[in-house]
Amino acid sequence: MRAVCLREQGSIDKLTLDASYPDPQAGEGQVVIRVKATSLNYHDVFTCRGMPGIKIPMPMIIGLDMAGEIVEIGAGVDGWKAGDRVLVNPLDPTDPAKGLMGEMLPGGTAEFCAVDATRLIAIPDGVAFEQAAALPVAYGTAHRMMFTNGGIEGGERILILGASGGVGSCCVLLSKMMGCEVVACGSTEGKLRALTEWGADHVINYREQDFVKEIWDRFTKPHRRRYEGGVDVVINFTGGDTWVPSFKVTRRGGKILTCGATAGFDPKTDLRYIWTFELKILGSNSWLPDDLEKLMGLIRDGRLKPVIDTVLPLEKTADGVRMLADREVIGKIIITP
Repeated sequence: MRAVCLREQGSIDKLTLDASYPDPQAGEGQVVIRVKATSLNYHDVFTCRGMPGIKIPMPMIIGLDMAGEIVEIGAGVDGWKAGDRVLVNPLDPTDPAKGLMGEMLPGGTAEFCAVDATRLIAIPDGVAFEQAAALPVAYGTAHRMMFTNGGIEGGERILILGASGGVGSCCVLLSKMMGCEVVACGSTEGKLRALTEWGADHVINYREQDFVKEIWDRFTKPHRRRYEGGVDVVINFTGGDTWVPSFKVTRRGGKILTCGATAGFDPKTDLRYIWTFELKILGSNSWLPDDLEKLMGLIRDGRLKPVIDTVLPLEKTADGVRMLADREVIGKIIITP
């Protein structure tokens, strides 16, 4: 089969297309799926470059998120048949220690993939392969962060940093679905236009504007004695230099939600804001099958439409990963083998 794989870490250029990669076989408790769509994530950039403390077995077929149809059933698999449309959960809910697809196990940038049946989730009618593949890492993480852990409620004012990427775009869509007032940050005029089209009520170009000053000017500076000013919730999965500024725009009793640190995991902090304004900092890690099932239900019912930036053929996978690394993406990048 054709597969895009990583044989050594170092740079995105290490990703190569292999036209004769061995076909996978369905082992005990597994199925083989014909991959119809795979979405890329910033995690794929980290996989190519290397991550401290994580040793990737080589060669590795990247691509954590994939959707396709079953073509082979292994021994001991019940409840599934050839032709079933499925979304693959990158994490095995029965044994997360098995590791992520596309990081510890072969992923979706290939024509076929062997998958443990415990990872399969049926794709309902009305949900396209590309839409399903967009969900797990970005949308599943956003859903869990906002609802399971964050307790987002309708009517809240929410600031979303990095709003034009995979996680961020989902946060915008889900916030508007809940009836929230959304302030979305992006880095280019094109991204700001897209954020407005998705329903953002206010947009801020963080490269040209100080988002703290913009929030204070629009909604007044948060008051440490009164529960007013600023925003109710900040969604910040960038970290880095935006971390302490996030405290400065959150009203007393407000929440800061985080699920990552794409701009730096060890920013300086300022504990005075946390106790003075009684801030709640809530972390969220990954997703559960229930998050993915609820998201597909929203798509089926016409309430959610994942934002897809572009669809690329398998041989353009490295280009897609490079687009992510260079922050050229508005939404998700989909690979179709």
